[in-house]
Amino acid sequence: MPAISRDTLMTLEAYARNRNEFRAKVMDHKKTRKVHLGDNLTLIFEDELTLRYQIQEMLRIEKIFEESGIQSELDAYNPLVPDGSNWKATMLVEYPDPEVRKSRLAVLKGIEDAVWVQVAGHAKVHAIADEDLDRENDEKTSSVHFLRFELTPAMKQSLAAGADLNMGVEHPEYTAVLAPVPAAIRQSLLGDLSL
Repeated sequence: MPAISRDTLMTLEAYARNRNEFRAKVMDHKKTRKVHLGDNLTLIFEDELTLRYQIQEMLRIEKIFEESGIQSELDAYNPLVPDGSNWKATMLVEYPDPEVRKSRLAVLKGIEDAVWVQVAGHAKVHAIADEDLDRENDEKTSSVHFLRFELTPAMKQSLAAGADLNMGVEHPEYTAVLAPVPAAIRQSLLGDLSL
């Protein structure tokens, strides 16, 4: 997937006119980009469209129109666009109650490294987490992490040929498996890969 460039972004005025329609398109697209692993962990697989939306929203909210500010947003989000050999996901650890969340984040340290994907017939691929900055400290992990899953050419070929895709997390305090991933999500993720 190509990086998002400055000349492909809408101006603030154009985005204001098109926001509702664009947002509806992105929300519909995200339905095939979201994977729930158990009740409290969600992976949102990013791609050019989801990240374009995030950039446009940040520019709108912050009222950024200067070139340097726009470039800063592009520099922040473009590394999250998959490059054809990987999937990139935002991982959310979700506990609605603040006290429960605090106690769970304390025992879930390292959960970001325990998430995996597996193409049927191949080894599990564990996430490479938080390459931009460390989101864990001595007391707890963060409720948001950024993950990258690198796939081999053989894995990509197997997926293209129809192999199932499984995902899971294996942490001493939290385990969940989705096997297989629903067909619509699998098909959407297949579109991120160069074959």
